This record gives sequence, structure tokens and C-alpha cells, in this order.
Amino acid sequence: MTVAAPPSGEPSRPTMRAALLVGSGGPEMLEVRDNVPVPVPGPSDVLIRVSACGMNNTDINTRVGWYSRAVDSATSEGGYVEASVDETAWGRTSLQFPRIQGADVVGRVVAVGPDVADTSLVGKRIIVDPCLRDPDDPSDRSGAGYLGSEADGGFAEFTAVPAVNVHPVNSELSDAELATFPCSSVTAEHMLSRIGLRNGQSIAVTGASGGVGSALVQLAKRRGARVVAVAGSSKIAQVLNIGADAAVARETPSAADAAVSANGGRFDAVADVVGGDSFAGWLDALVRGGRYVTAGAIGGPIVQLDLRTLYLNDLEFYGATIYEPGIFADLVGYIERGEIRPILGGTYPLEEIHVAQEAFGRKEHIGNLVITL
Repeated sequence: MTVAAPPSGEPSRPTMRAALLVGSGGPEMLEVRDNVPVPVPGPSDVLIRVSACGMNNTDINTRVGWYSRAVDSATSEGGYVEASVDETAWGRTSLQFPRIQGADVVGRVVAVGPDVADTSLVGKRIIVDPCLRDPDDPSDRSGAGYLGSEADGGFAEFTAVPAVNVHPVNSELSDAELATFPCSSVTAEHMLSRIGLRNGQSIAVTGASGGVGSALVQLAKRRGARVVAVAGSSKIAQVLNIGADAAVARETPSAADAAVSANGGRFDAVADVVGGDSFAGWLDALVRGGRYVTAGAIGGPIVQLDLRTLYLNDLEFYGATIYEPGIFADLVGYIERGEIRPILGGTYPLEEIHVAQEAFGRKEHIGNLVITL
């Protein structure tokens, strides 16, 4: 923490380093500054000294304006001129600038608000649940927001979050390794929970080398499912190493058909984070009564659906965004018991956040990239 020189006659104000998103667009819209005021925790909040914060698609999508309904193409590193400023935030609302992004926070609690009963949190190493809920009705999905979108997040030396969102964690993993889990793994577990994936069932996972995809592979195996993963040809060995029973190269003509062959038949479920032109093929890869779940569309959000495929095959469709509060607590337990492992694709200091996001966009890594402080 540093202290900026205050105007004459005013007390010193503590400041910090932070990456500020100052508008919609490319990486140049992120400005790293060292004179950002340290947040003051509210009555029910805690103040966290951030040690690591993971990066995910939500950060990029929000920065470039991809959530706007006017955008119909795949995720890009550059900003979308057609994006409506009224719906560029994660919840398709107006994003307030400047904003500190970063949902995957790991660090230590350094202060608590006056209404936080558990003062023993101070000094504890914690991992943050990034879903911000209505304290009066935590199950109300319409009242949910996201850290780094509706509130300032972890691309900063300090962040303040509701005390109910922090989870002490007992693990030998490094802070950077822990920061690979929050957004990606809780999204993956939510997807599998929504479709009720069970022991002995089969599932196809698209985008299996990414943060959510690699978490899906591990968490589906944890449930006892047979997993066929789809990833770039250069990443097949790594995807198999994290637990997939079989893997198909994304570049394969009709990858969905190849996945069905690798599975020995159609799938009970498909977990898709790609969308785009491959969508229809994955519906044909499902058994009658099969379940399709999505939590992303990096290949494009607009897809073609033959309604006959949906109703004649009794398919079930699920979107997965706002998870039940208990899912994150379950995830922390999986981490502490070593039931899932981190897939750390690389670390970057805060000052290199532009380089990190450009590397994220190239998709040459497997797992998650993390900003360290």
C-alpha cells in the first residue's frame, strides 16, 4: 500500500495499485495505476489483501462489450462498436466506469466491517465466491451480480467483498493455484449439478482445454462419468492427462460424430462452452432424453436449432450462470480434499495484465491464467 500526497489540510488517504477498466474496447482500455483509493469495507464486508486473481472469459467479454445483444459473433480481443453501452455488463446492464475487474480472488482478510460477527476472519487465507447475492434472498437469481462486473474485483492490491462470500481454505496449493478455481470450477460444477450427471453416465465436453472445460473434465470424473473431451489437436495429451477417457481434436471434421464413435454411442449429456456452428451436431450426439447444458459461447452465440431435434428426442436444455450458494462451499471441500487439482496455465504480474489478456485470447494455454500481486 502507498500513500498519495493529499491536498493541503486533508488527511492522508491510503492508495493501492489496481488495473482500471476505463471503457469498452481492447486491452488498451485497462490502465494500471498506483494511486487508486483502497476500498473501505461496508458494515457486512471484509477487506482483502489480494495475492492472486484468476482471469476468465467473463473479464474479456465484459471489457469488449460481448454481452450486448447487438453482438452476434465469437469472442474477440477488440471492442465491438455495435455493442450497446446499456447492456455490456455481465448481467446485461450498464457497466460503471472505471471498474476493477477480476472475479477469482485469493488473499488474506485484513479488516472486517462493524456488522461482521466472525472477527476471527482477520488474518485468514481465503478464497472468494464471486457471485454477489441479495442478502435478504440469496436464492433470488434476479438479484445476483458478479465480482468484477457489478462491483470492483481482484485486479488490485485490495478488494472489499461481503463477508458471506469469503471461504477460509486449508490447502498446500499456492495462492496462484487456488486462483484457478473460483469462476471456472464453480461454473463447471453448476453445469453438472443442473443436469444431474451421475455415476456411469457419459458426457461430451467441448472446449476441454480451457478453464471451465478442464474443470468439467475433472468434476465429471469425480462423479464417476465417462468423459469424452474435445480440444485443439496440440492439447489432446494434456486433456487426457487431467482425466478424460477419450479425446477428439477440435479440428476433426464432424467432431461430434467422432466423439460419439470414441464413446461407443451417443451421450447422456453434452457440456458446451463453445456454441457456434458446432451446436446442431452436439444435439444429434445426444441419446433420447439427453441433456444439453451451456455456460458460454466462445465460438459464437447465435446458433441454428431444428425444433424437431429438440422435441422428437425429448431433449432437455439448461443454461448455467447463477448457482446455488452451497455449490461454492462444496467446491472448497473438493479442493481441500484434493479431489480436483489446479490447471495453472501461467502467471503474470499486475503490470503485465495487457500481455496476460492477449495471451488469454490466443488460447495457447491449458487451464487458467492468473494475475499475481
